[in-house]
Amino acid sequence: MAEGIRKLHSKGCPAKDGGRCRCGGGHEAAVYDPREEKKIRKTFKKKGEAKSWRADAKKAIDQGALRAIPRDDRTLEEALAEMLDGMRKGRIRPKGKERYKPNTIRAYERSLRTYIMGRPLAKLKVARVRKSDIEGFVDELLGDEERELTTRTVSNVLNPIQGFYRREIGRERLAYNPTQGVDLPTGRAEKPKRIANKKEAAELLAALEVADRALWAVAFYAGLRRGEIQALRVCDIDLGSSRINVVHGWDQEEGLIEPKSEAGKRSVPLLAILRDFLDEHLIRTGRRGEELVFGRTPTEAFYPSTVDKRAKRAWEGANEREVEAAEREEREPRLLEPITAHECRHTFASLLIDAGANAKAIQTYMGHEKITTTYDTYGHLLPGAHDEVRERMDAYLLGGGAGEQAPQAA
Repeated sequence: MAEGIRKLHSKGCPAKDGGRCRCGGGHEAAVYDPREEKKIRKTFKKKGEAKSWRADAKKAIDQGALRAIPRDDRTLEEALAEMLDGMRKGRIRPKGKERYKPNTIRAYERSLRTYIMGRPLAKLKVARVRKSDIEGFVDELLGDEERELTTRTVSNVLNPIQGFYRREIGRERLAYNPTQGVDLPTGRAEKPKRIANKKEAAELLAALEVADRALWAVAFYAGLRRGEIQALRVCDIDLGSSRINVVHGWDQEEGLIEPKSEAGKRSVPLLAILRDFLDEHLIRTGRRGEELVFGRTPTEAFYPSTVDKRAKRAWEGANEREVEAAEREEREPRLLEPITAHECRHTFASLLIDAGANAKAIQTYMGHEKITTTYDTYGHLLPGAHDEVRERMDAYLLGGGAGEQAPQAA
């Protein structure tokens, strides 16, 4: 037998006792990796295939294109705990970024502590975890009648496990990713996004306490995320060029942090209607410089739950007064429908679209890293969809001469 090639035999094959092979077993090829001081082995049906692979593998090792996978005796929970420690200390970083966001680290910690630690999956060696183990874990979580976990929660629980295996494979420390292709049920259809029209937005703002109107106006008319509104400083509002510069987000424990993505750092037009709200707010509060525009103090951000509760009370109070007025006037009441800060952000995107902004501008102002996110989220609202495209193309293809240009979409 050629060097580095070994004939394989089944358990009962006579060749194991010196007889003639009758099992039709394959061949194992092996090459030595001096860097890892380990052999790389692979099996083939035919001896020629084994010899060919071994010759290619020896060249690949010499060129640094192939290496043996080092042994990893850690359990999954030990490996995940080490990964979290590296994330906290900045040794382990997301692709293309300096550090993981504190919220991401805390989410991973919750998943590990609440759902992963102590389970049979967590006790397996990282190299011995298989796709069937991950799918069994998913079935176990979805079948927990006491917790009744949603598909989204289970998907979030898998995030640290998926991140760990992607990292290990990318650094050639593992050869197999058991999380790849794991089947998760799609769950319920996503609830339609709540979007207020411009008249409704104005009515919702008017019903709020004066101290809260500017904050909600920034959500309605600038589309900032909740954490971006918490982190907004007076110096980020450029009255001279009528821009709001989004440069920070807010973390409940870390304070000012980098935005969600590089695209999160952006300039948003300071609309005239929003400028009026901000002018009144800044004069009334006396905030300046690097002080927080909406903080409960100049350096401490507002509590989202407190702001939400005040808004809800204000809208409920306005509805009660409207019901009383409608009864006196013998008409149907025109009630306000409460809205969340994130739904205000969707409203801003809708207003941009109604005003004729193109998709690239919407992507920039919303802080989307990829334009596909903009299309996936708001494509159904953009002009030029379905019937309009058909009508434009019919008009172009069926009318006019050869030199005509197609009508341009807004």
